[in-house]
Amino acid sequence: MKIRLVNNGVFIPVEDIQQALTPPAEGFYWIDADVDDLAVLQPLFMMHDLAVEDCLSDEEQRPKIEIYESHYFIVINSIRFDDEEIFLRAVNLFLGRHFIISVTKQKVSELRTLKPILWEQEISTPDRLLYLLVDLIVDNYFTVGDRIEARIEKLEEDILMHTKKSHLNEIIGLRSEILWLKKVLGPQKEVINTLNKKDLRLIDDQLQKYFSDIYENAVKISETFETYRDLMGNLREAYQSSIANRANEIMRVFTAITTVFMPLTVITGIYGMNFEFMPELHWKYSYFVVIGLMVTLGLSMFFIFRKKDWI
Repeated sequence: MKIRLVNNGVFIPVEDIQQALTPPAEGFYWIDADVDDLAVLQPLFMMHDLAVEDCLSDEEQRPKIEIYESHYFIVINSIRFDDEEIFLRAVNLFLGRHFIISVTKQKVSELRTLKPILWEQEISTPDRLLYLLVDLIVDNYFTVGDRIEARIEKLEEDILMHTKKSHLNEIIGLRSEILWLKKVLGPQKEVINTLNKKDLRLIDDQLQKYFSDIYENAVKISETFETYRDLMGNLREAYQSSIANRANEIMRVFTAITTVFMPLTVITGIYGMNFEFMPELHWKYSYFVVIGLMVTLGLSMFFIFRKKDWI
């Protein structure tokens, strides 16, 4: 657990948690904690039992905002994409008048990125930190969206150039991830919309208007992932079409080869009969004539098919 007094973007480490219970003359306290620290923090900051229970739960939490008497409890999801799977990491925030407590189970890159921004903008209020953090988290969805789009384009190119069975698993997996993420984005939009429109006494009225810009970005992200879902459907159709075309191409080659050998089979069938009185059987050049005829006929049909681009 790290306790900092933040004033004009300057961080002052605080050793005694009791100091953070009293509003400072200037600035606010930012407590960056993990779930194990909640046992200490809950009685000191009067955190609601349900909010603490949500932080401790192993189940995936929906983005939400809960308004309690002394603080707000906000859950918002950070996103990460490693080219194989999309990960969401819940950022639990307790916003008070003179403090903000961030509780996470894993490391969240936005919390590290936030520190120089606080210093650059000389932040001195917890609601401003909340705004900047939510803005960073939402902006990161655009970055992940760009990477997913690049992945879709590469997958489409690979399918058109050389279709593999593994491509279908990639399409199904990525489409499932996008559908799952699309469901999560709905509640997250509503949380940001609440921060934008609802009368919240712990957030400055002038600052609250800025959340409308974040909400617009959240709507754009949701629409973007809706487009990605449609693209994945088109990609699956392209895969199935490519597989069908490849099968047709193989069948065309097999058919052409079979057609070439059909007259040769007729010739060998005739001369494979055991009739006694076949004049060619006793001619000493019969074998070479028949082989030459078969080679000439086969090559002629092969070159005709090649000219017509059938094989």
